[in-house]
Amino acid sequence: LVDGGSASASEIVAGAIKDTKAGKLFGVKTFGKGSVQGVYRLDAATAIKVTTAKYYTPSGVSIHNVGIEPDIVVELPENATEDVQLKAAEKYLQEELSKRGE
Repeated sequence: LVDGGSASASEIVAGAIKDTKAGKLFGVKTFGKGSVQGVYRLDAATAIKVTTAKYYTPSGVSIHNVGIEPDIVVELPENATEDVQLKAAEKYLQEELSKRGE
């Protein structure tokens, strides 16, 4: 499950899942944080944040400011009383298992 709050480490996992076809992503596009920053203290009251690395998916795609599109888009309504994205993923899994006779 991914959405606009999925960033950084969760996007690394999502990118690997999508590129290697290890699973399906459900939800909406991720945040798009394809950089790694380090914060370095200069003195007691001052620090500087510096980009130290950029992240690319296993296939070499930069997700920075772009995000990762899910395989199956499932919008999450603002006033939803249940997690429709999770329900969609559960339904998909049940259908896939029934196709295999499991």
